Amino acid sequence: MKAAVITRPGSVELATVDDPVPGAREVVVEVAACGLCGTDLHILQGEFAPKLPIIPGHEFAGEVVGLGSEVTELAIGDQVAVDPSLYCNECHYCRTGRNNLCERWGAIGVTHPGGAAEFVAAPVANCTILPDSVRAEDAALIEPLSCAIRGYDVLRSRLASRVLVYGAGTMGLMMLQLAKATGAASVDVVDVNAERLSTAWQLGCSAAAASADELDRPRYGWDLVVDATGNAAAIQDALGRVGRGGTYLQFGVSDYATTATISPYRIYNQEITITGSMAVLHSFERAADLFATGVIDPRVFISDRLPLAAFPDAVARFQAGVGRKIQIQPGLAPA
Repeated sequence: MKAAVITRPGSVELATVDDPVPGAREVVVEVAACGLCGTDLHILQGEFAPKLPIIPGHEFAGEVVGLGSEVTELAIGDQVAVDPSLYCNECHYCRTGRNNLCERWGAIGVTHPGGAAEFVAAPVANCTILPDSVRAEDAALIEPLSCAIRGYDVLRSRLASRVLVYGAGTMGLMMLQLAKATGAASVDVVDVNAERLSTAWQLGCSAAAASADELDRPRYGWDLVVDATGNAAAIQDALGRVGRGGTYLQFGVSDYATTATISPYRIYNQEITITGSMAVLHSFERAADLFATGVIDPRVFISDRLPLAAFPDAVARFQAGVGRKIQIQPGLAPA
């Protein structure tokens, strides 16, 4: 089969590799679409993936075309979205229900061959059957939505919160949509990309600007501040925007070396909570259910659908901040 392969830091190429063979409790999925994510860029930089080469792609959905010998829950032809998370289910964190902090954490597309390929193997337990109303090409958005839902699980958002989101890429826009769905009084968005701010306005944000200085600060400050950029400057600025008794969520994925500072006295004196959200935890099937209700519109979120051969171009577009969610669809013919 054809697959995009990150061969070494900074290098990705299209290659012919062996077709996946399912284990006893695995299926083979013919990939309908695979989304690019900031994590893929980190892998390309030489971070996150324990060893290269690796086929990236952890946001994907498609059709079941192969069954392991002990699979009875799925059938050939089922349309599925796949949770890429791979846990040991044995370590302290798995046994206490914090599987996303697994000591042996892995993921399809990070530690195992991913969805930037014609076919991919996945555990049957990780597959969620899609209703007829959801197209597999669109359902690759379920994985990032499940991460956003995990973020809101951590936030434990209250009704009528004032929310400030840094970043109007796919994840920031999803956080905007979820904030509205969970009863936020206002949702403001900061991004330096004018095109992305336009999309935030389209999705109904309360205000959007290139800097938080341009926004009208709520009387008591922002109750919830979410970084969805991973950018050091944005993170540093966002930490200073949290109101008394408020919460800051580090949701964007930063480089290993990124640092920020905050006064411990301010955390104490203003009872500020600083927390993080890592990947997916008990949120994938909820994301699939919510996606089916139309909580996010794929026509808005997916800006580019490219053939597998265009994977290097897709990476370049993503790095340049072009568009919103960029997807690879192996079934598309090269232009």
